[in-house]
Amino acid sequence: MKKSIVAATLSLLSTSLYAATLPADLNWQSNWDEPLFASSEAKFGGTFRTYMQSFPQTLRSVGPDSNSGLRYYILDETPGLLDRHPNTDAWIPALANEWALTGDNKTVYFKLNPKAKWSDGKPVTADDFVFMLKFYRSKDLVAPWYNEYYTNVVSDVQKIDAHTLMVVSKQEKNPEDLLETLGGLRPRPAHFYANPSKDENGDGIDDNYVRKYNFKAEPTTGAYYLDDIKKGKSVTFEHVGQDWWGYSNKYYQHRYNVEKIRINVIRDNDIAMKHFEKGDLDSFALVLPELWHDKSNGEPYQKGYIHKFWGYSQLPEGAGGLWMNVATPLLDDLNVRRGISYATDYDGMIEKITRGDYSRKPHALGTGHGKYDLPNAKAPEFNPEKAIRYFEAAGFDQIGPDGIRVNQQGQRLSFAITYAYAHHTPRIAYLKEQAKKAGLEFELKLVDGSSAFKFMLEKKHQLAFLDMSASTTPAYWEYFHSVNANRPQTNNFTNFSTPELDKLIMAYKNEFDMEKKYRYSQQIQQIVGDANVIVPGYMVPYIRMGYWRWLKFPTPAMTKKTETLFSTGGALGFGTFWIDPQVKKETEKALKSGKTFEPVTIIDDTYKL
Repeated sequence: MKKSIVAATLSLLSTSLYAATLPADLNWQSNWDEPLFASSEAKFGGTFRTYMQSFPQTLRSVGPDSNSGLRYYILDETPGLLDRHPNTDAWIPALANEWALTGDNKTVYFKLNPKAKWSDGKPVTADDFVFMLKFYRSKDLVAPWYNEYYTNVVSDVQKIDAHTLMVVSKQEKNPEDLLETLGGLRPRPAHFYANPSKDENGDGIDDNYVRKYNFKAEPTTGAYYLDDIKKGKSVTFEHVGQDWWGYSNKYYQHRYNVEKIRINVIRDNDIAMKHFEKGDLDSFALVLPELWHDKSNGEPYQKGYIHKFWGYSQLPEGAGGLWMNVATPLLDDLNVRRGISYATDYDGMIEKITRGDYSRKPHALGTGHGKYDLPNAKAPEFNPEKAIRYFEAAGFDQIGPDGIRVNQQGQRLSFAITYAYAHHTPRIAYLKEQAKKAGLEFELKLVDGSSAFKFMLEKKHQLAFLDMSASTTPAYWEYFHSVNANRPQTNNFTNFSTPELDKLIMAYKNEFDMEKKYRYSQQIQQIVGDANVIVPGYMVPYIRMGYWRWLKFPTPAMTKKTETLFSTGGALGFGTFWIDPQVKKETEKALKSGKTFEPVTIIDDTYKL
């Protein structure tokens, strides 16, 4: 009996113990011909200082509460097998130097950069990708999205040799989709998770994974590892060093130039701006209209100590706006949701509160995805009269003494909007005032930073003021498939699903023919739009930042996919900036002596549409 169990276990683990065979007729590809977007003038060294508004609830990049905080530093912005060039969109090497597609439309082979190492010095090998699959399939992670994705999307990972692996998609895909799905895979350090102290289910992952690794940072393949943690106060990332393996790849050269990134907790943006203007922080986001137009014209700007930057990008826009939780009372009524859509004055808010700087999303599921997007989509206009007709159809045909509609049961037409950042308060307050014109009440419910996202993941909200990140190819399964509805720790924030939508989403995920895939995408967007479960919000196709004059960057500074010019508390960015130590000394000396410089505002419209 014991021998049978051992044999069965060996059979299950065969992909990691025995190497697969490499086909002889593979056509290996690489791409070292794309233009560089960093500057050879970059200097290495210095500590970059930024901030975050709340301390992360976990240092895990998967599992409960992991979809916020430092996730971009720890996982999302670390190298995958391949990457896309930020201007040409061509595939370029990252962890893998070469790749080869087979004729089955499901399998891709990768040759790893043999110099790739984890930040603890251990080599990155094919075993780490084999382990990745086992890791993400484990129920111990309490991460149903990953369990599903790495079972029903990524079918298999096999080791050929130490630096060669085979990855298989569950479904056939065209070459572009196949690389999009498999080329972005990131390894997990098998040695770090080896020898779990408790593994009663025998899946190779510690049964207490969530608690055990909550504040235990794993090694990284990226340029920065988590060096110092002061709980509730700060985290510091330190560069692996100028011998980082990534610099053997031309596309990583002259990037990630600062030696340390220190992120302090400053819970109030106004206080953070004061720290910035005193020189305690190196940069500060000025995207908010009042910051750019009104509050960044003081002495340090006029004396040239702090410069201003406005740069345009061409990033796809993700799903976002006002998400309605249909599992809560009244919001399961389509007429109520339609009324809310017409009673929510996003256009007026953009014009009056953001000074017309922002733009309206044409559809709640975003834009900028080419043929995937519904043609001629248009967000519902603010129309109190039309909203009233829908509210009356839902039974809210009486007006209470406070001007808010009520139905025959005495229920008020009132909903709380959950949001994460205090600087959004004026925007939502404007929506609240305008909604009164239709007899609708919005209550403002500000929940601190990462706690707000947790609140939404647990589906405790009525309405959520939220924007999600975007990818080149739109994602629908996590937002609208029934398997994620009415379940905590999933991204179906509306709890909306239908059998028809389920079928379309799965057809979209598995479709090989691109024209059919485009049609499925548009049909999904039409159904979601007709359901009125998200009021389309706004988009900001640019970045605006203030920065001390010792920070330098390439010319042009922007790429089509630049999300931030300098690192922030939530994103590392492309890391093309650097600190000029001579200019920093010059500036610090000038601050003491009273010497001034010319004020500087740079506008980079290279990629303005």
